[in-house]
Amino acid sequence: MAYRGNSESADCTLKTAPDFKFCEDAAFWDIYDGRDNLRDSQQLSRRHVVVSCDPNRKAWNTVLGPLRNPDPHGALWLLEHHASTMSRTGELRVELKNYPPNYDFHPLGLAISPSYGNGTSNMFVVNHARTRTVIEQFTLSSAFPGVATHIRTLSSPYFVSPNSVALTSPDSFFVTNDHFMTRRLPFYLGEILPILETLLGLPFSWVSHISVDPDHTSPSPITEHEFSALFIPFANGISISPSGSQVAVASTSMSRVLIYSRDPASNALTHAHTVPVPFHPDNLEFDETGGVIVAGHPHFPSLLKVKADPTEVAVSPSWVVTITSTEVDTLFQSDGTGFSSSTTGLRDSTGALYVTGLYTDGILVCGVSLS
Repeated sequence: MAYRGNSESADCTLKTAPDFKFCEDAAFWDIYDGRDNLRDSQQLSRRHVVVSCDPNRKAWNTVLGPLRNPDPHGALWLLEHHASTMSRTGELRVELKNYPPNYDFHPLGLAISPSYGNGTSNMFVVNHARTRTVIEQFTLSSAFPGVATHIRTLSSPYFVSPNSVALTSPDSFFVTNDHFMTRRLPFYLGEILPILETLLGLPFSWVSHISVDPDHTSPSPITEHEFSALFIPFANGISISPSGSQVAVASTSMSRVLIYSRDPASNALTHAHTVPVPFHPDNLEFDETGGVIVAGHPHFPSLLKVKADPTEVAVSPSWVVTITSTEVDTLFQSDGTGFSSSTTGLRDSTGALYVTGLYTDGILVCGVSLS
């Protein structure tokens, strides 16, 4: 496998560990030395990658189904790197400190604010729990990177089908709701209506903006909810540009990436243009140059076949592209035998690329030292 990086192809390596599999999303966690100028790359002392995974995904998936067994928990994983060399020092399963006992954890989208000096970061993780989908808030500390401390659970009647999160501040974020009709509907409605919503490209999903109270003891943690963008077919991944002036949203069923202009003062979104992509986009992330890294599924029937395969032999093609202006260029592509069912691609300023797969082991790491 090769990644089409900055100037030449770079080899890719699959990093695995026991139960490190079926990973939906990944996010950078940046740790700075405490000075204020975010744009000075010399301040970046460490950059970690946090990954949301669920080995039980084939028994519990509120988007694709089935909803058979919500008991085995998913997990968060951390790949630790030093920014000066970007050399890998290990991957480890994140301990969820103070997480409520006997409470479900099926992580999907996540987003993390930076840490400065010895400060903490806020991390928000979509949790497809058994009764309803919520958003869990954790804090991360640079002193103990392998520990996420649970702060609170955010729940709202407007959280119909939360999927992906993008921070606008340490205490506010955009969140996509991928369907209006979900698999949680009773009787056979949950098996039929969400599929029709997807296949017909019905524009029933949306993006909301959420603000939370910085006081973790507040009895009403959500202080503001605003509908930011409506009438989107299958709104999936979401990301904010480095300048904060643009927001990208993946419309999975329509094979499009929607680009919005953002008003930083109000977080209002105005549709600017649409970029078609040659697959069904899942998650997307702006890189540090302002390009949008988009990962997704070129052949949806193959993905459904993988979902239903108990032997874990079936594979589904992967495709990762970068969107610059209105151009779309391939970064990574596989027929599924090299890497299956890509969902998220992250790329940093060194050219390193990280790719997760919905129904495959580990994470693919391209163009980075693994020593």
